[in-house]
Amino acid sequence: MKYIINPVRLFILFLLVLSPAYAHVGSPGVIYEGEAGPYRIMVNVNPPDVIPGTATVQVYVTNGGVEQVLLKPIYWFSGADGAPKADEALPLAASPGQYEGLTWLMSNGTASIEVKVSGELGEGTALVPVMAMSTAQKEMDPALGWILGALGLFLVILMITIIGVSVSDAVVPPGDEKKKTGHRKTKGMVVAAAFLCLILYGGMSWWNNWAEDYRRYMYKPYQANTKVVTTDNGRKMIFEIDSAYKEYRQNYLPISYLIPDHGKLMHMFLVREGSLDAFAHLHPVRTDSLTFEVDLPPLPNGRYFVFGDIVRGNGFHETITDTMEIMGLELPVSLTTSDENDGWQPSDPDDTYIISNPVLPNQVQLAAGDIVVCGKPGIRTPLPDGSSAIWEHEGESFQANRLYPMTFSILDPDGEPAELEPYMGMMGHAVVMKHDGSVYIHLHPVGNYSSASQDLIKRRMEDDSRLVELPSADQFRDSVDQVVASIKAMSEEERNDYLMELMGHTYEEEENGEHAGHATVTFPYAFPEPGNYRIWIQMKRNGQVLNTAFDAVVE
Repeated sequence: MKYIINPVRLFILFLLVLSPAYAHVGSPGVIYEGEAGPYRIMVNVNPPDVIPGTATVQVYVTNGGVEQVLLKPIYWFSGADGAPKADEALPLAASPGQYEGLTWLMSNGTASIEVKVSGELGEGTALVPVMAMSTAQKEMDPALGWILGALGLFLVILMITIIGVSVSDAVVPPGDEKKKTGHRKTKGMVVAAAFLCLILYGGMSWWNNWAEDYRRYMYKPYQANTKVVTTDNGRKMIFEIDSAYKEYRQNYLPISYLIPDHGKLMHMFLVREGSLDAFAHLHPVRTDSLTFEVDLPPLPNGRYFVFGDIVRGNGFHETITDTMEIMGLELPVSLTTSDENDGWQPSDPDDTYIISNPVLPNQVQLAAGDIVVCGKPGIRTPLPDGSSAIWEHEGESFQANRLYPMTFSILDPDGEPAELEPYMGMMGHAVVMKHDGSVYIHLHPVGNYSSASQDLIKRRMEDDSRLVELPSADQFRDSVDQVVASIKAMSEEERNDYLMELMGHTYEEEENGEHAGHATVTFPYAFPEPGNYRIWIQMKRNGQVLNTAFDAVVE
């Protein structure tokens, strides 16, 4: 397998890159919050569902006098040299500091949008990773089809007539109108019709082949089978990716080429279907190329949504979904978070879960002593450790497709701002899910893009002229597994320092940023569609992961 990038650097990168990944279901937009040189920016990319297609890009610049904002797509495989000319984003008169533009995405795969800002502070650029993939096939309006068909038939008849006349009446010398040309005209029209039929048939065959290729290479998510088994050490969840994926992902990097995200090969989220009152964030261990397993927390019986976030070796990040049944646990039990004395011994030190109230008031609430009651925007919500959480929001209704800085604060039992700690190298994690499971996304304070993809594309832009050979799938998988195991064996402090350093920021830097005081965390997000949502927030205090949840209605 050949790729145009230095092999040693790429291999080391694969082993060491640990960065926040974007993964989603029904929420295709990509949000980036960061810097473009001296400018502080927030970017919202809405990629097309058909490739080639245009992505809508909104850029918010919060400082400096801006003169121009340019947008340019850059692909991992073609690099900067293969990138097209940049398109300009235009300012929106009604919203100072906001720019909007369109840019074409021409190929499926790992890509990015380069945002270049020019102004009184100079120039600065930022790369926003985008997973360009066709997820839909457009249907032509039947009325438009009939109109185009009629016009096409008219053109064919016109062409046959023109050719027939051109070989008969058109070659009669002036003044010789009596010369009979009917036979030649008929013969010419028959030949023309036959020739045009061949052209039309060839065109139809080309189009059908093209359409078949498009359908063949449309993005198809991995399928998986999930089950719960009972062992001497408790219940385990087995998550097995369907090996038939090779039939519909022929041109993709094999599943063995996974890279860690926050030190984990997979971030798995379980949500009890219907009531949404049980939530778990787990990190399964890979036992072979397709199989992952994890110790199951004492979750109540029911049917669960399963979301598994992974990042592949070329920076492509995605979510594998499934559902599963959990049976056999007797209730009521004292269920709360993993830090309580519930007898559960997690297989990963960062595994955690939460039991909360159901989403509907008429649903049965679990008989747990420390159930977390979900909050709402602007309302202070108590947590089991005596602290409280609040979603800092003015109370106005949420609008779909509008970018919101969702800011959450934790107050200690005395009502003072709490001292939050990093959790897997970040100051907070969030999961947003629509009640029916049709929308799911895993968020971080920097947005929902993949820093792994961003870093890979940056390196690709720096080194795009060398042909190299990747390690074998087995060698790559074994090496990555060793790195993941070594990170897992670190102490919590060592692990956080290691992850934050690899992600390019430190705990001290957070004091000067928007998380000053370590009591608040902001997650930028745009709800993709109206509906009822539950948002789970995970922040850490006194060595304990504080799981809480909030409900929101989006119009």
